[in-house]
Amino acid sequence: MNQKWVKWAQKIQSISQSGLAFSKDIYDIERYEELQDLSAEIMAEYAEVEKEKIKELFAAEKGYQTPKADVRGAVFENNKILLVKEKINNKWSLPGGFCDVGLSPAENAVKEIREESGYEVRYKKLLALLDYHKHPHPSQPFHYYKIFIQCEITGGNPEAGLETSETGFFGEDELPDLSVDRNTESQVRLLFEFLRNPEKETVCD
Repeated sequence: MNQKWVKWAQKIQSISQSGLAFSKDIYDIERYEELQDLSAEIMAEYAEVEKEKIKELFAAEKGYQTPKADVRGAVFENNKILLVKEKINNKWSLPGGFCDVGLSPAENAVKEIREESGYEVRYKKLLALLDYHKHPHPSQPFHYYKIFIQCEITGGNPEAGLETSETGFFGEDELPDLSVDRNTESQVRLLFEFLRNPEKETVCD
């Protein structure tokens, strides 16, 4: 999907969702519903996804629209980084996922690493807070923030999870086929900069 059209459609969706959440006037509600339908139509046109599927996604969203948060754990060992193989596409990613309600970003990272790789870890440092749409990810109907948190192993053993089939440590020059909707090669290489320079400041888009 053309990134310019994505941003326009997302903005229209955001305005319409907020309007539907707070407007009391029936005519305004009708206009916001038309805007939401227009946003879905634009995304369907450029993403080659059925309009009704996009409308179902939008219908599930309520209240004021805000970016969603995706946390990824960065775990290093012997100058290599921990990656897990996703069952959904047989590609590799940093362990992580959408943040669960009730857990902090650090707690989410620790939980995701344990569930997807089998390793017990503890929080070490916030490395980066990135905007999904400022990096070469595939287009998505919603706006995401990517949170990269460094953790260190305290125990456990490598194990597959419900969503992952393999775990492994990879050097910067031996990265496997990455799941780019979860993390890009440039993002993983950015994390290696923190390994080489532990004093590097947190990166924020």
